[in-house]
Amino acid sequence: MELSNWTIFSLLDREFAAQIRLACVFGNLGNEALIVTREDEVYALGSNGAGCLGQGDMHSSLQPKQVEPLCYKKVIGFAYGSGPHVLAFTETGELYSWGHNGYCQLGNGSTNQGLTPSIIQNSLTGRKVVSVACGSHHSLCLTADGDIFSWGQNNCGQIGSGTTTNQSTPRKVSASFGGRKVIGVTCGQTSSMAVLENGEVYGWGYNGNGQLGLGNNINQLNPCRVTALQGVVITSVVCGYAHTLAISDEGVLYAWGANSYGQLGTGNKANSCTPTKVGEELGRIVEVAATHYNHISAAITQDSRCYMWGQCHGQSVVSPTETPFTSLHDVFACFATPSVTFVPMETEVTSGPSVYDSLRLAFDDPETSDVRFLVENKEIHAHKAVLKIRCEHFRSMFQDHWEEGSIEGCIDIRHFTFPVYRAFLQYLYTDEVELPPEDAIGLLDLANSYCESQLKRRCERIIRQGITVENVAMLYATAIKYQARELEEFCFKFSLNHMTAVTQTEAFSKLDEGTVKDFITKAAKNGAFKS
Repeated sequence: MELSNWTIFSLLDREFAAQIRLACVFGNLGNEALIVTREDEVYALGSNGAGCLGQGDMHSSLQPKQVEPLCYKKVIGFAYGSGPHVLAFTETGELYSWGHNGYCQLGNGSTNQGLTPSIIQNSLTGRKVVSVACGSHHSLCLTADGDIFSWGQNNCGQIGSGTTTNQSTPRKVSASFGGRKVIGVTCGQTSSMAVLENGEVYGWGYNGNGQLGLGNNINQLNPCRVTALQGVVITSVVCGYAHTLAISDEGVLYAWGANSYGQLGTGNKANSCTPTKVGEELGRIVEVAATHYNHISAAITQDSRCYMWGQCHGQSVVSPTETPFTSLHDVFACFATPSVTFVPMETEVTSGPSVYDSLRLAFDDPETSDVRFLVENKEIHAHKAVLKIRCEHFRSMFQDHWEEGSIEGCIDIRHFTFPVYRAFLQYLYTDEVELPPEDAIGLLDLANSYCESQLKRRCERIIRQGITVENVAMLYATAIKYQARELEEFCFKFSLNHMTAVTQTEAFSKLDEGTVKDFITKAAKNGAFKS
């Protein structure tokens, strides 16, 4: 899972991002986020629709702001409705809510909007909440003793109370589950599903697309068992906007409900009101994902292959399609509309530096290096393996035991300056270029000599940033010499816009006759001399 795949996190400071323990993205445009750090601080950023950032106001923010009521409360999970509203629960089982409340979805006994997280008590007092789920305007929570509590909008029976009256505080779903505990809850837009400890599945609420899996399209005011799964032990159920996915203890995937975007993965767009096996050819399924915000489905197999189907970037994908991802979160970041997390993302705790950090620290380290370069009487330490992996020039050099020159075990570099060659080697370790525009010309020469096309383009960009009237003629000639077409065109257009000043510079007077002639001809064709 990569936080960098989520655009809302693209401005985060690198050090701050490294401290994130839990993160989720929500909002109808995927433009709001909540973060929990390893220091147990909670932050929010984004558009702040309906006050869902929990800041006590309606102001948006590009940068994370602390959500004070949740800091140091050991928050371990969130759920978010598209209404929008948010739920958070803690390690000790306390439940908080905030955001839009027009349908009582905050469970605080009113319909008043909540701009800051407030603890929900009432019938939950003394109960430990272990899981939460949200539909568009209704909420569910699961307690440690296996009971479900529900509240919010109930126009389709999604609360499971036997009526269609909205519920302003958490109320236990009193349906008879045969004395068995519930181990999982999930919500569609206006429907609810639950999994019992014995693998039975129950559904209630809106059923117009067959998303309850009952073999009909009739709304249910109370939980009804999905009898078509008789004899199948279900371990996990998730809901999309109007479809449902489930995995059995044998890794078999079942799907039912709406299918107008192919989200069931059955190879067609026909709805199904009963569970249908999907992707049997994929092998054992170990994890599946969907959210009521959209119509996309995703799954991971036992051998870590990641598949997606449904509405993927506006396209209808009717069968499971393999992706290059290793995390379901990456599917939702890159292909869901909107791009929201289906559950909060947990980041791994790393005890040591990352691969990037390790390589960056290894550069020019005399203790671990096995090759040295001597440039302008200064040494640069490197590692043959890294250089061979990253650069064709070095693959040839070390394979053929060829050296440009050797002085006491050092490879002598005579055609480039020390800053330029050091920047080149550092680029091979970090993929970053740290040179001012005036030195980037030498690096462009090196990149051209070593056939490093990507580095060549990077140098061109750096040089463009340092172009002035005084040096543009020299840079124009350099671009022609190294066949840097984009840089050549950029320099020409810059010169065209400052023609009188450029032609009077010392750099222009030093251009060779052929370059000047070609420049004037090209300028004339572009109307530089029209009166």
